Amino acid sequence: MTRDFRALVVRKGTDKKTFIRSIEKRTFSDLPEGDVLIRVHASSLNYKDGLSCMGNPGVTRRYPHTPGIDAAGVVEFSKVSEFQTGDKVLIVSHALGISVPGGFGEFIRVPAEWVMLLPEGLSIRESMIFGTAGLTAARSVQALLAHGLKPESGPIIVSGASGGVGSLSVALLSHLKYTVVASTGKSDANSYLTALGASEVINRKDIEDQTGRPYLKEIWAGGIDSVGGNTLTSILRSCKEGGGVAATGMVSSSEFSMSLYPFIIRGVSLFGIYSQGLSMMNRKFLWQKLAKEWRPAGLEILAVDCKLQDLDPEIDRILAGSQRGRVVIDLKS
Repeated sequence: MTRDFRALVVRKGTDKKTFIRSIEKRTFSDLPEGDVLIRVHASSLNYKDGLSCMGNPGVTRRYPHTPGIDAAGVVEFSKVSEFQTGDKVLIVSHALGISVPGGFGEFIRVPAEWVMLLPEGLSIRESMIFGTAGLTAARSVQALLAHGLKPESGPIIVSGASGGVGSLSVALLSHLKYTVVASTGKSDANSYLTALGASEVINRKDIEDQTGRPYLKEIWAGGIDSVGGNTLTSILRSCKEGGGVAATGMVSSSEFSMSLYPFIIRGVSLFGIYSQGLSMMNRKFLWQKLAKEWRPAGLEILAVDCKLQDLDPEIDRILAGSQRGRVVIDLKS
């Protein structure tokens, strides 16, 4: 079975140090072996995709390569009985777009254990508004709920709030009736974050403490942090007794240095969020939550739609830290 299709392909430049991306014609023979062949209708843009497009060796080592860690579409062919031709499916937070050609191509071929039927109540496009960012935000919310934090526990701080994970965290927590304080470095994001449900929007500098004191005034019942570095330590040092913080990213810094006092004196907990390692059972649980009782009313506020051929400036924006919300890539048309 042979068929041509379009894909965004990243190649090494002639100097082996630069990377060039372009839309190319590919065939099924360019895809790896796998159980399920999927016609991709939509994908989404994540920070990790941007890094893959730039040749970051911590994300992708082998080029030419098609990025796209998220994909949703329709089964074209399946070797396994779990999936039938025509089934609507999604693939999120596996090795797709990292070590195998990803969702920035009109077709992908993957192992059956990566594939999940589209949850009832979600369209293909809506599933990509969530994507990896939504699964990460849902896993973070799940960690805070399991820790026992309730709306009456106090305010929850979300750092990097205008990014994909941050935006969805604000929307989910607000929908669940938590008081959400959104922290962002973007001066034009206030109305956007308020529309998502933030009760207050503050500048990211307002939560960063430079004194180095072991712990600070108790403010937050908990938090979801995608920034890392001093932002994360400042949030932990400002948590109330028994608070909990979910760490989802390190866009500012991967370094982490602080006193143990907040953990020992106040019993604060830090949860590392790693969506790629989730079991399929937990994935299905969280996707059902996103499709139903956790689904925020303002999902459309998050979405920017884009065609594959118009993706370059969006990649540049996400790498520069100026992207807001979620970019959904339409591959069907």
